[in-house]
Amino acid sequence: MRNRTLGTTGPTVSTLGLGAMGMSALYGEADRAESIATIHAALDADITLIDTGDFYGMGHNEMLIGEALRSAGANRDKALISVKFGALRGPGGEWLGYDGRPAAVKNFASYSLQRLGTDHIDIYRIARVDPAVPIEETVGAIADLVQAGHVRHIGLSEVGADTLRRAAATAPISDLQIEYSLISRGIEDEILPTARELGIGVTAYGVLSRGLISGHFTRDRQLAAHDFRAMSPRFQGENLDHNLALVEALRKIAEQKGVSVAQTAIAWVLAQGEDIVPLIGSRTRERLGEALGALDIRFDAADLAAIGTAVPAGAAAGNRYPDAQMGHLDSERQH
Repeated sequence: MRNRTLGTTGPTVSTLGLGAMGMSALYGEADRAESIATIHAALDADITLIDTGDFYGMGHNEMLIGEALRSAGANRDKALISVKFGALRGPGGEWLGYDGRPAAVKNFASYSLQRLGTDHIDIYRIARVDPAVPIEETVGAIADLVQAGHVRHIGLSEVGADTLRRAAATAPISDLQIEYSLISRGIEDEILPTARELGIGVTAYGVLSRGLISGHFTRDRQLAAHDFRAMSPRFQGENLDHNLALVEALRKIAEQKGVSVAQTAIAWVLAQGEDIVPLIGSRTRERLGEALGALDIRFDAADLAAIGTAVPAGAAAGNRYPDAQMGHLDSERQH
C-alpha cells in the first residue's frame, strides 16, 4: 500500500480509503460480522483512512467502527477516522436538514467520540453546509476542537470554490470530500483547481457511483425500498439503460487490460492526481479485494484517452442525487 498526503496541512493516509456508510445505511441490509471482518481486512491491507458519518444509521456506523477497532489488535493504531456531522435525522430515518452552529458542532463531536470509543477524531467535517450559518463559524468551532485536542484536522464536504476559499481563510483545511468518478466530473472545472491552488487534498467518494459503474450492477436488480438507489435519478428507467451502456463500453477497455470494470474505474480516479484519495465503499472482503487490485493498474496516455472516449465527461444520464438533495449541495449551487 502506498500513501498520499491530504493537502499541505493534512495527514498522510493510505492511497485508498474505506468508506463505511454502506455497512449501516442506504444500500439495503448489511451483514454485521462481514462488515467488521471487512474493516479488519482493510487494516490488514494497510488501508489507514476510514470514513464515516455520525448520521449513518443514526450512530450505528460509528459504533460498528468502534467495535471493529476494539477487536483489531495491533492494527488499531493504524486507523485514521474521518467523521462527517451535521445532518439531522428523525426516528423514521427522515432527513431534517443540517446544523452547523458552533454549539451543535461541539455537541456532535462529543457523541461521536463516545460512540467511536476514541479520544480524538482525525478529520472532522460538516456533511453539507448549513445555509443559516456562515462557514467561518462552523469551521471556527472545529478549529476550537483542534485546539482542545479532540480533533486533529479540519475537512470539508461538498462545498463549492467560494466556500472553500472562505473556509481556508478561517483555518487550515486538510481535504475536501466530494463525489468524483468517471461519470461525476463536475469538480474538474472550478472546485478541483481551487483546492489545488489552496493546497487542499481531495477524498473522492462515489468512485463507483454507488455500484452503478462497478460492472456488477444489472438492469434487473431488485432494490429494497430503503436503498438510496431506488430513488437515485441515475438508476431510473432510461437513465439506467443509458448509464449501463457506458459501463459496457468501459468493460471492453477493462477486458483488454485483463482487469475488472470496478478496478478500471477506481484506477482512473487514482490517475487524476496524487492529491486525490478515492474512498471505496466495499461492504465485503470480496469487494475489498477487488478494489485493492486497482492499485496495480497503470494507465498510459492511450489508455486514458480510450477511457475518455468510452465515458466522456458529462456522459451520465440523470443527476447524482434527487432534486431535493441536490438543493443541499453547496458544490452544485456554485458550479
